[in-house]
Order: sequence, then C-alpha cells, then structure tokens
Amino acid sequence: MMADAKLVKLAEFVVKRMKRFLTYLLVVFALSAMGQERVSMFMVDVGYASIHDSYLTPITYDGLDLAMTYEAMRPTRFSPDKWLWQLQVGADFNYVENDAQNNHLDKLMGDITFDMQRRWKEVIAHRVNLSVGPITQLRAGIIYNPVNSNNTVSVRAHWNVGVTGMASYNTRLWRKPITLRYQAQLPVVGVFFAPEFDESYYEIYLGNHRNLAHLGWWGNRFDMTNYVGADLHLGKTTLRIGYRNRLEHWSVNNLKVHDVSHSIVLGIGTSH
Repeated sequence: MMADAKLVKLAEFVVKRMKRFLTYLLVVFALSAMGQERVSMFMVDVGYASIHDSYLTPITYDGLDLAMTYEAMRPTRFSPDKWLWQLQVGADFNYVENDAQNNHLDKLMGDITFDMQRRWKEVIAHRVNLSVGPITQLRAGIIYNPVNSNNTVSVRAHWNVGVTGMASYNTRLWRKPITLRYQAQLPVVGVFFAPEFDESYYEIYLGNHRNLAHLGWWGNRFDMTNYVGADLHLGKTTLRIGYRNRLEHWSVNNLKVHDVSHSIVLGIGTSH
C-alpha cells in the first residue's frame, strides 16, 4: 500500500510539472504572435494503438488511440519568405487490452513539439512547396497496469532533437482551394528515462537513482511520426482530414518498448 501511494504521488508530480510547462509555453507563444498573422488548428485523432512495455508485461496490448492536438504554423519574423515555425501541443490516451481481454493498460501522454523549417515555394509546377529543418520534442506520461502487484506504473519521459520535412500541394476541389500535405518528424538524438530491469519505483524513491537517464540515438531508440492529409479552405476557416502514424521504440536495461498508432485526424482551423 505504501508503494502504491508513492507511485500515485510520483504520477501526480509528473502531470503537475507537465501542466505548468505547457501553460508557460502557450503564454509565451501567445505573446509572441500578437499583432501578426496566425494560423491555428485544433485536431482530434481517433484510431488504433498497439503497446508493448516489457517493464509491465511481456505481451503486446491492442486497442484504442485518442488524441487532441493544437497546431500553430506561421512565417518567422526574421525571414518570412524563407523560414516558418511550427508548434504542436498535444495529449493522447490509449486504452488497450490483451488477447484474452481479461486485462488492460491505460496510457496517458503529453508532448510539446517545436520546429523551424527552411522553405522553398512553388518548386514543382508552381504548386508544390517543400520545407525542412530542425525539430525538438518533449514527451512524458505514464502507463498503468491495474493487475500488477509490484510494478503497476511505467513512467515515460524523453526529450530529443531531430529533423522534420514537409511537402504541400495546392489545388482546388469543388472550386474551393485545398492543400494536400505530407510531413515526417524524425528524432535523431536525445535523453530518455528508463529504470533498471525489475527495479520498482519505490526503490527509486528510496534513493536508487543509478542508470535512470540514457542517451537516445538510433542504436537504442527510434521514433517517427508521419502525417498525410488535406486542408479545405473556406474563407478564414480551414477543415482538415488526414492520417497520422506514430512509432516509438526503445531497448535498454534489458527492457523493450514498442508502441505504434494509426489514427484518422479531423481538425478545424482559423486564420487571422
């Protein structure tokens, strides 16, 4: 019971710090965007998730993926014709079950992603825009397994830097302008949290902090997010439909995590 109480406190601490950081970043973003053209998009993802976390269980769980994301993208102040920046703030929830459907996992994650991209306008047939640039992401959350007696929670946290690339094609549908877009986000190197094999979080609380932080690179960690979709422009309002795939894989301390999601994306945006 004491261990469970400590785990609850640890989870509350992580969530509280994440909320504060998200609030701070959104305030800074809002102040920086005052008086300038700004495009905002609110999105909902619904789809399939597969989770394998060997710290909690040796088998893979499958089920529901839900996510909410806020995205902002606009030209930079210093070079609006050549550079743009993009901010994404989101949270996702997975409810997944084992094959026997007698146990489930709950996964709750939050993330902040920021990038700056060098862009080339109308490089193909005067309609295709290309851009590429550096990206950084902070992602953290927890996974809960209700049937485990010792290790009931797995904490996830990582920060990384990498590269993102985007291609967009402008055309018309039913006489309305429409933008087709593909974007890939590929972390390259970073830092992530992982306990020792079979180490409880109560042991960590008591002071065993050895070998918890790890350098992430393609040798022990590979993450990637792919998005493809269409934006239909109706005046200042934009409707979005798309598909998003997220892959998170790492292996360290004799532990392995392999999470995959495939989701339909629906969004509505406003430009002003």
